[in-house]
Order: sequence, then structure tokens, then C-alpha cells
Amino acid sequence: MKLTVVGCSGSFPSAESACSSYLVEGDGYRLLFDMGNGSLGELQRHCGLYDLDAIVLSHLHADHCIDMCGYFVARYYRHEGGRCAPIPVYGPMGTEQRLTTAYADTPSEKSMSEVFDFRTLTPGGSFEAGPFRIRTELVAHPVEAYGFRIEQGGAVLTYSGDTGPCDALESLAMGADLFLCEASFTNGKEDIPGLHLNGMQAGMCARDAGAGRLVLTHIPPWTDAQINLRDAKSVYDGPVELARAGAVYEL
Repeated sequence: MKLTVVGCSGSFPSAESACSSYLVEGDGYRLLFDMGNGSLGELQRHCGLYDLDAIVLSHLHADHCIDMCGYFVARYYRHEGGRCAPIPVYGPMGTEQRLTTAYADTPSEKSMSEVFDFRTLTPGGSFEAGPFRIRTELVAHPVEAYGFRIEQGGAVLTYSGDTGPCDALESLAMGADLFLCEASFTNGKEDIPGLHLNGMQAGMCARDAGAGRLVLTHIPPWTDAQINLRDAKSVYDGPVELARAGAVYEL
């Protein structure tokens, strides 16, 4: 399993990175988790526009899904061979309607479904995408939001999506080889229940889940990432680092 960080900034793009987007590859299959602001351009550094096999959206906040509107244009209007066949898009309830509303001027209310095969995620569910087995759990966020456990050939990747502390996240990360975990808040500065994690909380979750490696992501431009890295290291003894655009991990 290969993970490429397409974008890792939280809330809005930074000068160094687009918003959340992560490319997972295995056995020639390309699966993209989230497509936040700026990520469609960055994605083209790592694969062709028409080389994705499926997309998974953790939730419907703009910094995780808004570039799907641009991708709709690429698949609906600009493919040299004509309109693209529908690609599977897994997301929360109402994903098609949200994206159609965001685009605002699709030819019809069903135009998105001509190039995207929308499939609804369920709490405590699982599905297969190519060689990957993906488990889904609701996490703690103000909107319907999911965390994921991705397995292939004995390798395990956990992606938190956006979440505050919750038991579901630790369950998803149990024994994971790599835990890609959000760390938006600064310990002692922000404390809003059910919204985001800070670096210390991400480290504690990785420790308690026995994850093999922790990568902190979704850190907004106004947050000092080095503080979050320090805080995570204070409670987690395994390898821990900050996500950066273009970073590649082999599991």
C-alpha cells in the first residue's frame, strides 16, 4: 500500500499545501480520500486526472470536498474521449445534493451522477474498493463525518478525517501500521468538544491504539505545527512526524 499526501492543510490552503487529500494506491488501483480546496491541481503532480478508480469523502465541509466541483468539470466536459464513465464516490448522506448545490449551475440536478456513482457511507460499515477493505465509523464532528481503516495484504492505514476525541477513532487505529491523524487544535488554547484534536490528543490516541507510526495532518495555517508535534511526542513513543504535501509512505 502506498500513501501520497496530496494536501494536508486544515480549513483553507496554506502557502505550502492544499487542503485535505490523500492518494492511496495498491495493485494498480488508485483511491483518493477527500478533495479539499486546491487539491485537484496538486493531484495532477501524482496521477492523471482520469486515472483515479474511486473517491472517498470523509465529510462535506469545503476543505475536504469542494474541489469535486472542478473535477466534475474535468469528467463531464473536458475528457478527450467524451464524457467519462461514472467513478464510484463514497460519501455521507446527501453528498450528491451538496456538490450539485456547490457547483450551482450543472446542466441538470442529475448531471453529477452522470460522471460520479454516488454511494452512501454507513456507520460501522465496510466496503471493498479494488484491493482495499475499508471500514467506516462515525467520528466526533459537527456534521456527519467518518474515519477509515484501510487494509490491504496485511498492511493497515487509518485516516481520522476530522474529529474530536472519540472511542471510534481508537478502534479504527488499533494496531495500524500508519495512523494519519488530524491535529488542528493547540493543547491549552482551544477546547471545543466534538470538533478537532490537538497534538497531545492525537498522540494519546496513537499510543492507546498501539499504532506503529503517527503522521499529524489537517493543521491550519494559524496553528504552530511544531507545538503539536512536540505535544504528540510527549505522550507517544513511536515515530511521529508532520504531514507535508508530496510526502510518500510505503506500508
